[in-house]
Amino acid sequence: MNRMELERLARNFDAPDVRAIALMGSHARGDAGPYSDVDLVRFVAAGAGELEGAGSHLIDGLLVVVSNVTPDAVERWFTQAAEAVTVVGGLRQAQPLLDREGVFAAIQARAHAFVWTPDLQAQANAGASEAMVGWIEEAHKGLEGLRRQDPGRMLNGLFGLTFGLSRVMQLQRGVLLTGDNGFYAEVAQAVGPDSPWAQLRAVAFGVGEVHGRPPSLRERVVAGLGLYVATAELLGDAILPEHRPLIDATVQRINNSVERAYHGE
Repeated sequence: MNRMELERLARNFDAPDVRAIALMGSHARGDAGPYSDVDLVRFVAAGAGELEGAGSHLIDGLLVVVSNVTPDAVERWFTQAAEAVTVVGGLRQAQPLLDREGVFAAIQARAHAFVWTPDLQAQANAGASEAMVGWIEEAHKGLEGLRRQDPGRMLNGLFGLTFGLSRVMQLQRGVLLTGDNGFYAEVAQAVGPDSPWAQLRAVAFGVGEVHGRPPSLRERVVAGLGLYVATAELLGDAILPEHRPLIDATVQRINNSVERAYHGE
């Protein structure tokens, strides 16, 4: 879609309490494909009530996804680490389609000036540490799935042992994703694309190879469990003292169960 068509599309979702509408995602970056959704973010006035139009729409064969953002939500984007790593990078590449009184221009300028501060790093460390505890259940599902040869348990475990651990490192390393689809390459780049962590993650996701072939489900789970161990090692002192015993016990349990397997011995 060209600029005029996008602006015309945005007008369908204008309302009195809308201060700005921005285009985000692949259409804003210029790398959209035929199945890419059009991501419209409406910045609404403080105290605005429920606005019609939020959600997903099919318009002329395109999936249009409209979301509403309040001033309080914008503030969280810049002051909460977990929000910043998800939104700030995309904001820098967004395109204004409607901007009353420069509301979006000010938000985007703030995104370009954004700096990852020690306070944000402390938040990120705490959030990553807490998430590692949260993904222990998935590690146990993976271990029990391996023991039983149960695909259901193994597949359940893999979510936390792939997407979950990717999110842990994205947050702890302060990776400001350019978009949802960038999470795989951009987090790997931050950790090290040739690092053991990235190699284990590739196998766990099923995009890496084992002995020159696609990995089996069992091999993916074993790699995901190894990824949990590698993530804990990379976090190091970022793990909070109150979380350390649970995480260390999980690492030991994994090592006792599958260490030889995921090192290929």
